Amino acid sequence: MEASSPTPPAPSAPFSTVIRTASHEQHTEAENSSFMSDLLGGRLGVGAYRRYTEQLWFVYRALEDASGPLAGDPVAGPFLRPELARTAALERDLTHLGGPSWRTGLAPLPATAAYADRVATCARDWPAGFVAHHYTRYLGDLSGGQIIRGTAEKTWGFARKGDGVRFYVFEDIPNPAAFKREYRALLDALPVDDLEKQRVVDECKRAFRLNSAVFRELGEQFPLSA
Repeated sequence: MEASSPTPPAPSAPFSTVIRTASHEQHTEAENSSFMSDLLGGRLGVGAYRRYTEQLWFVYRALEDASGPLAGDPVAGPFLRPELARTAALERDLTHLGGPSWRTGLAPLPATAAYADRVATCARDWPAGFVAHHYTRYLGDLSGGQIIRGTAEKTWGFARKGDGVRFYVFEDIPNPAAFKREYRALLDALPVDDLEKQRVVDECKRAFRLNSAVFRELGEQFPLSA
């Protein structure tokens, strides 16, 4: 997820700065979860990585199922860039990890189901809230997600930017830094009032908490041996 700064923004700060700094605490909690620490530390097997990838598939299906219905929405529509789409890459990774029948018997963790349901609810009822979830996921993939890719390649022997880590490879975004600047400019121009922006900030915090809950449940499934 996108790196945050703990320094509170000035009152006149751009909204992209406000949303990043306001969610710093929740972001830090998520990225420092024991599961992610163990995964990135190379202390878990490839089965844990596969299970994590499966959970991502449920969340991104919820995010990307909204791309059609929200395409013309004045608030959420501008964020729905096709070059961000991750579902096909996740399915290719999961085929590599679990074979062609990887869907058989697959079910989300309870926390994952709650996360995906919240994304779907926002997509249906509250486009500005959907933007909060879109932001926390995709800008994170373009930032900290690259650390996960490098670790996975090194730890479990995936080909560089190949099957198993394609979720983290944005082939249609040649300049991630420039893309993230454009994305933040869209946040700064979000066509909602200040009260609604505060609700978006609160939903961003909620998104990180939902993500942390998934990590907790994954950690319970994959505890380190004593």
